[in-house]
Amino acid sequence: MSNQVPLDARDIPPRPARARHAPTRGAAAPPAPVPVAPPPREPLWRDLVGDVLRRERLAQERTLKDVADTARISMPYLSEVERGRKEASSEVLAAAAQALGLGLGDLLSRARDELVRVTGRRAPLGRGTTRASYDGLCLAA
Repeated sequence: MSNQVPLDARDIPPRPARARHAPTRGAAAPPAPVPVAPPPREPLWRDLVGDVLRRERLAQERTLKDVADTARISMPYLSEVERGRKEASSEVLAAAAQALGLGLGDLLSRARDELVRVTGRRAPLGRGTTRASYDGLCLAA
């Protein structure tokens, strides 16, 4: 003989429904919550830099192999950088930029401009600062 309980005895009854509070006379029911869309995701810096590199290379009608050889970077690695899959070092970015006839500052400035375009806003100014007429990349020692 078996000690097992018949299947119908193991059924779990459904959970009772929650009691709803009836609104008092003259009181309006609370409004249903409105779903809020999450804010758009900020683009990653590596995606922006990769887009700039790829756009510049294609504008010059150069192949990935040509630019990689000139920059002395492996072609698969440069491809990964262009697609935003790898976070390249400043040395690699400088070499890729130079192979395209750009300086590192030019590359980073274009990536910054792309960030401003994509997000549709400018970086806030620090306390007591004003925006200069030159809006490029500035480096200080």
